[in-house]
Amino acid sequence: MKIAVTSTGKTLDSQIDPRFGRAAFFIIIDTETMDYSVIENESVVAGSGAGVSSAKTVIDAGAKAVLTGNFGPNAHRTLQAATIQLYSQLSGKVSDAVELFKNGKLNTSDEPNVNSHFGMDS
Repeated sequence: MKIAVTSTGKTLDSQIDPRFGRAAFFIIIDTETMDYSVIENESVVAGSGAGVSSAKTVIDAGAKAVLTGNFGPNAHRTLQAATIQLYSQLSGKVSDAVELFKNGKLNTSDEPNVNSHFGMDS
């Protein structure tokens, strides 16, 4: 399965970015092979619409699940509409979150956990 993890860096040892819409990078990982690619998030500097734009990026990358620190309402709604599994309130290394996901130790996020415009000044 392909999953997307928000990241502050370009490796699996990078920290999870707490912001979905304004994450520095999305690491797209094939959980069966652990092969991955990195997408620089162009929405980081967006004046508005970062959550929806970021959601489109991970949908277009073929991700079936997203692991992050926080989802705002627009991103959450957009990803849910695309039937993407959502996991939030994560921190630590990307690789550790992937292992928790692979071992079924994460709970899905049924609703956004921050308000709109979270992380704009971060």
